[in-house]
Amino acid sequence: FYDLEKDINPIQETARQIITHIAAKYQIDAPCSTWEQASCEGLMALIAHDRKIGAQVYDAVKHIPALGQLVYKSGNQELMSKLRPEALTAIAYDGYGIRIDFPAEEKFRAFWHQEFPAQQRSLDGLVFWTPLVSIKQEMGPVELAPGSQKEGPISTIHDSGGVGRTGAYSMRLKNEKQLIDKYKVIAPLTNPGDLLVMDYLTLHQSGYNISNNPRWSIQFRLFNYNDPVGIKTSWARNSEATDELLESAAADFKRNGRLQ
Repeated sequence: FYDLEKDINPIQETARQIITHIAAKYQIDAPCSTWEQASCEGLMALIAHDRKIGAQVYDAVKHIPALGQLVYKSGNQELMSKLRPEALTAIAYDGYGIRIDFPAEEKFRAFWHQEFPAQQRSLDGLVFWTPLVSIKQEMGPVELAPGSQKEGPISTIHDSGGVGRTGAYSMRLKNEKQLIDKYKVIAPLTNPGDLLVMDYLTLHQSGYNISNNPRWSIQFRLFNYNDPVGIKTSWARNSEATDELLESAAADFKRNGRLQ
């Protein structure tokens, strides 16, 4: 879907240079001559020195201009229009970034979830997901339950997972196993330039990264100004959806319907 040379490579190259700067700052021997080196051995060398340095990379890459250019490409909005012909498209300005999932790091792996409780804005929205590295099976590709968006908004609980999860990372679906068992889960293997699109209500989770390589991916969200729930909440996003909001959204979903 995306052009490697025009859309993806500029993001990768800037991220490579960011890792190079941080390695030099801390005088860490981290191979960064190519994106392949920097995104894997280079970054792993940084967090081996100090895990907190990984957070510096995570925050810094959010500001890459080419990332913003990818998010605001007209082709994304055209795709939204094809999938949601009646929508008035909006882009969540604080709903995009680059995610880095390190090997065997369960604390920050996302449980099964829907996008709406964390992102809100409107009940009707789409998540765009595209990788910055080739996603192999052992890297834990994103897992999805196609058709699960028909469940409507699902209530959540908080679960630390025994590893100190907090905030959005601790959100977990009520009756998770029973819900997931109803669907055939898929975990597509993707390459840079590929695009996965899912509904705001599609159940999905981060896969288990059992490789030696970080998993790099981009996520951003488009939502619908015309959605009744969005209009009701003025397209706002709170830090966490309340039970009252989820119950109201679920009632609206049952009353109006919208998905085939």
